[in-house]
Amino acid sequence: MKFDYCRDCREEVVWWAFYVNIFQTIFKGILGLLSGSAGLLADSLHSGADVVATMVTMFSVKMSNKPADDKHPYGYGNIQYISSAIVGLILLLGAMLLMYESIVKIIGGNLEAPSIIAAVGAAVTIVTNELMYRYQVCVGTENNSPAIIANAWDNRSDAISSVAVLVGVVASVIGFPIADTLAAVGVSLLVGKIGIELISEAFKGLMDTSVDVEVLETAWQAASEHPAVHSIYFLRGRNVGEEVHLDVRLRVNPGLKIKDSTKVAEAVRARIQEKLPFARDIRLFVSPAPAHETAARA
Repeated sequence: MKFDYCRDCREEVVWWAFYVNIFQTIFKGILGLLSGSAGLLADSLHSGADVVATMVTMFSVKMSNKPADDKHPYGYGNIQYISSAIVGLILLLGAMLLMYESIVKIIGGNLEAPSIIAAVGAAVTIVTNELMYRYQVCVGTENNSPAIIANAWDNRSDAISSVAVLVGVVASVIGFPIADTLAAVGVSLLVGKIGIELISEAFKGLMDTSVDVEVLETAWQAASEHPAVHSIYFLRGRNVGEEVHLDVRLRVNPGLKIKDSTKVAEAVRARIQEKLPFARDIRLFVSPAPAHETAARA
């Protein structure tokens, strides 16, 4: 983590997201009704879905803090992937509803230009959601939290959808009344795309896909820097919520005593954790290097 207070932000950010999304749901809903903007009303429903998504994120972050027990020896970290999938599903279902309502309105020909006040509502929410996105991405990245990062992208999707609403409202006011409803269609497509991506990433996490190559390279380099390490012949890792679990197999000089090999393993573990603060479970296996390899290296 860059700063000591990053961990405190982890506990606070979801509450900020929760209150901001409630405000936006009410704010856009009222302005959408007053202005007659289908796009802004659709965006209000999107923010309403965000409130539910944030509640899911709050629950998952709290649950992931629970220590490992007999039933869950690896802890509760993977619940954050379940949270991400639920957030994605909420966005996808909301997008399908928005698309249906918008298409029905276009087919029915009930198209009227909204009041320019809708543009004010869209502009305010663009700025608010972009700020929340940046805040949550920072906190999620520093804490390696997939649930918080998913919630951040939820706010980014809201910011993008509000841009579409703003363009649609302005176009409607200047003489193209269908633009506002087309903006609502555009919002639903963007929201649906992000929902599918979140579900896909969550399933990858639950299926124990490998950590990023950069993480493995960092672990490899950290282990290789120890002078007693002859070689690394096996390295793999997986994400478990906010944590990274690694399996590392080292070869050391065959003449090294067992107690010294244990010290090497402990030193390598400490070195990896220093480079990768989120590596909580590092399983190290130490074995002697084959004699012909040590002779060739000498």
